[in-house]
Amino acid sequence: MERREVESFFERAAQVRVLVLGDLMLDEYLWGRAERISPEAPVQVVEVVREDLRLGGAGNVVHNLVALGARVSICSVIGADPNGAVLRQALQEQGVELAGLFEEAERKTSKKTRVIAANQQIVRIDRESRSEVTEHSQKAMLAYLEANAPGFNVIVVSDYLKGVLTPEVLAAVCRTGRELGTPVVVDPKGSDYVKYRGATLLTPNRKEAEIASGVAIVDQQSLETAAARLLGSLELDALLITRSEAGMSLFRSELPAVHIPTVAREVYDVTGAGDTVISVLSLGLACGLKLPEAAWVANVAAGIAVGKLGTSVVLPQEIVAEVGHSQKDADAKIKNLDVLSHLVAGERARGKRVVFTNGCFDLLHVGHVKYLQKARQFGDLLVVGLNSDASVRRLKGERRPLIEESERAHILAALDCIDFVVLFDEDTPVRVIEAVQPDVLVKGGDYSLDQVVGREIVEARGGRVELVQFVDGRSTSRIIEKILASY
Repeated sequence: MERREVESFFERAAQVRVLVLGDLMLDEYLWGRAERISPEAPVQVVEVVREDLRLGGAGNVVHNLVALGARVSICSVIGADPNGAVLRQALQEQGVELAGLFEEAERKTSKKTRVIAANQQIVRIDRESRSEVTEHSQKAMLAYLEANAPGFNVIVVSDYLKGVLTPEVLAAVCRTGRELGTPVVVDPKGSDYVKYRGATLLTPNRKEAEIASGVAIVDQQSLETAAARLLGSLELDALLITRSEAGMSLFRSELPAVHIPTVAREVYDVTGAGDTVISVLSLGLACGLKLPEAAWVANVAAGIAVGKLGTSVVLPQEIVAEVGHSQKDADAKIKNLDVLSHLVAGERARGKRVVFTNGCFDLLHVGHVKYLQKARQFGDLLVVGLNSDASVRRLKGERRPLIEESERAHILAALDCIDFVVLFDEDTPVRVIEAVQPDVLVKGGDYSLDQVVGREIVEARGGRVELVQFVDGRSTSRIIEKILASY
């Protein structure tokens, strides 16, 4: 995927409603210095200098999804205790919908305390409940699911084996997802995956896949054998096996496997990386990405997550920046229209005058460059609408364009005078002009004012049209004729 496609993905995230089911917990971090040994016993003394309390377990999935821009609801059970109150307050502050969050008087809200010194975890202290929730709580969860499931675009199941996800709840959510056509994405735990039968997608790591399938994964063949066994026995649509430094492998019935290599980076902590993967993957499916595309973005996000210490979220801008950095080209200027309209509105709010022009720009030549440089002088920011290949063929014939749309876009983006490039598939740029709302609309001098498409839109909001003369004797057609005559 290109950077502009990833940007558009996150632009759509705000419209997505996600339901997260799973075991909620608190992650407490005590950061300190360990510079001496206790006189009482041969153990380190940690002088705590900072404390940090974060959402853990399914709560980290919620935190990731909120950070990615989604609208999130939770369905879970916590204890009616101080930790439960803290957890509820943290979720409220995130803007999470809590109608599906239930309490049990006798249940202990899970809390994991990690003591860290010199960026190393010294010890972890767990305070939690592992027993199944009561029948009353289970019925409450099932009733919530039945009443609210149709309103969600994707359902995420985050299982930490703390007793919230009973076999009955899991069976109900998988069945409901099938009936509604809503993806159910599961981060599984344990050795018996029968409870997840009928889910859309499972995301085990390599060790978990080994245990669940009964196949030792030592090479490519054993990996595929394990995946086939899980796909078939659990009636899944897909299986994504995360493989640490080996990346990820996506398996679907009757389709070739897709292997996504990891990006080499320094690893500080793998805690919560699986939560990041399932969050980005689920959001991608809800936003209409194809599974390989969603998995690819999730892999990028996981690479960022492991470079952070503790359960941390990965932000959209971090993912977009990582994609742009890895591609190392001018594509940061190439935007899809949904992203571009917001960017331009922000620039205009800061007082910048927006200029727009459009064209095919096939075989870019000096006439094009001088025209674009002149257009840029009419304002502070130049947006160029570029005809897609299909649009060029309709306008100029089946033999055009000579240069395909992606290459033409990147060539334009390399010009300093251009701030943004947007492709459009229609014969005219009216839709782009309506979205961008330029202050100045620029066209070539071979047009008259009454021929300029979008003139009424621009002038209606107080803008103007400028006509710029092309350099005489410079055109793509003449270049083609010269090549044919000479060669």
